[in-house]
Amino acid sequence: MRSWLTFLMKRSSGAGLAIVLVLCAGCGWMGGPARPAWIDGNSAQYPASQYLVGVGQADSRPQATEQAYAAVSRIFKAEITAQAKDWESYLVVESRGQTNTERRLTLDNVTRVTTDKVLENVQILDTWFDQKARQYYALAGMNRAQAESAMVERLAELDRTIQTQVTEASHTQDKLSRVRNLKRAAKNLVLREAYNTDLRTIRSTGQGSPAAYRVAELTAELEQFLSTQYGMAVEVSGEQAEPLERALIEGLAQEGFSVAGHGAASGTTPVELLIKGTVRLWPIEVHDPHFRYVRWCTDAVIEETATHRVIGAVSRGGKEGHVTEREATAKAVRVMQQEFSAELARSVAAHVYGETDLPVAAAAPSGCPKETGASPLGR
Repeated sequence: MRSWLTFLMKRSSGAGLAIVLVLCAGCGWMGGPARPAWIDGNSAQYPASQYLVGVGQADSRPQATEQAYAAVSRIFKAEITAQAKDWESYLVVESRGQTNTERRLTLDNVTRVTTDKVLENVQILDTWFDQKARQYYALAGMNRAQAESAMVERLAELDRTIQTQVTEASHTQDKLSRVRNLKRAAKNLVLREAYNTDLRTIRSTGQGSPAAYRVAELTAELEQFLSTQYGMAVEVSGEQAEPLERALIEGLAQEGFSVAGHGAASGTTPVELLIKGTVRLWPIEVHDPHFRYVRWCTDAVIEETATHRVIGAVSRGGKEGHVTEREATAKAVRVMQQEFSAELARSVAAHVYGETDLPVAAAAPSGCPKETGASPLGR
């Protein structure tokens, strides 16, 4: 092989030499005279004090490369999981409503976001092909100094953002603004702590960069404010109103709010939002000899108690069937509790926390017709 390359280099033009260099770029995969030391975790060329590495082994080049990247990724994921206990106060609150994971900041989401950023600094450092065993090896790694510089810059940016949000939360007189800034600051602080864990992994000393705040402290401040200063009231009327109202109150409580139900004595927490809903159920005729069907509809509006301004509206409807009308009604109630009440609670929480806007009345047509053409079901 060496004599063949020497012959070509002597006789090639500039363009031909470029082709030879391209061929040489893959020579690492063609095997060498000896097994590289980095496969066994010892490498003078990539010392642990300067590089954080992972080795991949597979039957093909792409798989070996992928496994090498994955080996580096696992180092960071393991560290984040080990450190996550300090964030439990926030992550537990966020995981209460598990039916809507898109807007939740879960541990899996944290590790994915931070690890993706870390892997931007990882590259394939070396490769080798074991001709006898027909196995491909790849060494992936990052230069600790370069990765540290990028991570320190990212932490500084998050620190500035968190400080701005905490300052605005403490100085504003607007309750909604305070809630949103505290929520965003806590969320950013979780990410910041995850990045700091990555920094400790990157640095050979294992030292990170302390934050000015703690996740548990910000979360406790937010929960305290919601329980004492930002209450809600729920009023649901109509057929089967009681189980629907109970499910809505439970959903809002799981989101962290203090909620009073219809007819409940007023508490000490000021009521900032009033959620008023109606529910109707009635039997319908469907040409089915085995099942009886019930149609249901729900409408709800959310208004600010101070101004009586309607800020959102949610409507849903559907039909459920079972072997008897009574069982069909019970099934419809369960569906309303799961689909309508849970969705409404999440929508209200997303609005309060500044994540998404509530549907407006014009965009949420009434789910209940004015006349059903049948007698409503009893409560």
